[in-house]
Parts: sequence; structure tokens; C-alpha cells
Amino acid sequence: MKLAIIPARGGSKRIPRKNIKSFHGKPMIAYSIEAAYESGCFDKVIVSTDDQEIANVALEHGAEVPFIRPENISDDNATTIDVIHHAIEWYEANGTDVSEVCCLYATAPFVTPEDLALGYEKLCEKDDIQFVFSAATFSFPIQRALKLSLDGRVNMFNPEHAMTRSQDLEEAYHDAGQFYWGKKRAFLSKAPIFAPHSRVVLLPRIRVQDIDTPEDWLFAEALFDLQQTRNS
Repeated sequence: MKLAIIPARGGSKRIPRKNIKSFHGKPMIAYSIEAAYESGCFDKVIVSTDDQEIANVALEHGAEVPFIRPENISDDNATTIDVIHHAIEWYEANGTDVSEVCCLYATAPFVTPEDLALGYEKLCEKDDIQFVFSAATFSFPIQRALKLSLDGRVNMFNPEHAMTRSQDLEEAYHDAGQFYWGKKRAFLSKAPIFAPHSRVVLLPRIRVQDIDTPEDWLFAEALFDLQQTRNS
């Protein structure tokens, strides 16, 4: 069984209830649920949550909620891998064999069915590929990043590149925070995702926005508006 798991705990502090907060007319989590179904990749799309209100919203938008997530993996110290590990083991303990898994974040309104399908295609290209995740380029060369001391003094992280032209520096990439396809054994063994056995689905920066703070939320809304305008 190919399984989409959407982690969505109820304890978000910086943006209260962000997983089900209205984003351009529907709960944020609905975008991930819809993209998962439209991709045609999954036998089941489930939401792993400790919160009954989130569970109800997920059910209203077509996802399954086969269990309420235990408290020990629902606090601030729980990791995404813990949540995925629990869901896989729950299904297998209940007689369903899992093959490939996609962890799809609840706050990913820019995820597309096409990106999810491409991720699955890449995962299946070779036996040694364990994970495929969304990524994007940094907008500025990381080799020229600055840091500030406690008294405000400026230093470079890599002073050897102080005079290097930007076009001569190697391009760098970062996790786009939308989805992580993986083979069951990779998730269960808690193998590292950012490693040579992984591949990426490269996204344009206009479709990448982490949503952790109120400022992030406003920026995501503006990006969404911009895309709607471009597509109209």
C-alpha cells in the first residue's frame, strides 16, 4: 500500500490552529489532502493528529483518520519521523502491508499533484534511492552569509569568499518543507533524509514558503495571490 501521511497536531503556538486556519477560503490542511488525492499516487490519505477538531476537518475534506495520535508523539519534542514511524507500525499491526510512504505537511498550500507524482516516479527509479523530497535554491549565495556578534559586529561565515563573484559560487539548495517520499524500510530505520541516497523535486522559489510565524502566513497569502493572478 502506498500511504500519504499528513501530520497535524493541535498544539501550534506561533500561529494558533494553523493546520485548520482558513487560507484563501478553506482550511490550510485541505490543500494537502486535495493534492494527495489528485496525484493518483496513494491507496490511502490519512491525517495523524492528536486533536479531534483537526480530525473532523480532515474527514470533511476526504482524508481518513484511522487513529488519534498518542500523547507521547504529540508534544513539542516529537519528530516528524516519530509520527511516520507510528503510522506505518499501526497499519502493519492491523494487517496492512505498507510499501512507499509520503509525509505531506499540513501547511503546504503550494504543493501540486504533479510534484507528488514526480516524487514517486523518482523514488522508483533505482533500488538504492530511499527518499525524495521537495527543494528549492537559495535566493542569495550562502557562501557570502553574514553573522553578527552579541555587540553587533559583522563577520562572514566564509571570509575566503569576501571578494568572490556571486556567479562563481556553487549554487545551494534547501528543503522546501512540502513533502518527503520514502520507502518503508528507510522511514522505519530512521535513515537520514538529507543524504546521498536521496533525490529532490526542484521547485521554483515562488512556490516555496515556510509557514511558522504570522509574518510567514502573510507572505504565503501574498504569494498565493500572485500565483492566482499569473494563472488567470
